[in-house]
Amino acid sequence: MPSLAAEAAHVTMLQRTPSYVLSLPGTDPLAAALRKRLPGKVAYPIVRWKNVLVSTASYQFSRRRPEAMKAFVIEGMLKALPHDFEVDTHFTPPYAPWDQRLCLIPDGDLFSALGSGKASIVTGRIERFTERGIRLESGDELEADVIVTATGLALRAIGGMKLTVDGRPVGLSDTVSYKGVMVSGVPNFSLVIGYTNNSWTLKADLVSGYVVRLLKHLDRNGYASATPVGPRDEAATGAFLDLSSGYVQRGLDMLPRQRARAPWRLYQHYLRDVVGMRHGRLTDQGMTFQRRRPATAPATVPAA
Repeated sequence: MPSLAAEAAHVTMLQRTPSYVLSLPGTDPLAAALRKRLPGKVAYPIVRWKNVLVSTASYQFSRRRPEAMKAFVIEGMLKALPHDFEVDTHFTPPYAPWDQRLCLIPDGDLFSALGSGKASIVTGRIERFTERGIRLESGDELEADVIVTATGLALRAIGGMKLTVDGRPVGLSDTVSYKGVMVSGVPNFSLVIGYTNNSWTLKADLVSGYVVRLLKHLDRNGYASATPVGPRDEAATGAFLDLSSGYVQRGLDMLPRQRARAPWRLYQHYLRDVVGMRHGRLTDQGMTFQRRRPATAPATVPAA
């Protein structure tokens, strides 16, 4: 919206449900200060860990003190928006912070666009498109020269790939997640599902490192494959992803299941995963290894 509002006469953002919106500096002050005083190789890990710890602390505080986090975010929006803006209608969701992802904006650009009068927000459900724009279920009609759609997000697990083991189809929803990296009953197969409460690439990095460690372990010990075998005495517990967002809820049936305890539980906790995936044992309970089968001699073909 801020980018469109800079060029258009007026921009209206139509949303079905409000989101928690938090403004952060577009340029990290700590990073800028450290770059002036330290070499990049020294400054980068400091800034990286600062960002990880701040995100982790924000998430943990939100889950433990949701009302306090809600009040903090709303107070920031009240200060940034015009005094008569309907924050309760357009920026107060019916769920707790981090039930869905927080929306971060650089330097409050969304709030500035709304304060300028060149942009506005409407919260409501679409009934249908009309010749002049969009009619809402409330009966209001939003006139528009151009409509930019941003709806209908659907998850597609493992890129739509079909898994089979020895010719037998395997549905991800019939498997159990192993450390959030592999799935039960499928040898030598890994997938990347990042964090819902932190940078997605943090988990991608950990998964890549874990897979390299596992491949080296196979080579050193003469194994052909590694296969997680899920526990039989535990029932599935909880959703694989802990977000109430519609696109997540619609896609849960195509994702692996999880159990109550490690290594069959996805904890969404970067610090815990750093310890377990970078330094944890590769031979813990649940992982099995298979030897290479000896090559079979070709069948003898009788002479004509």
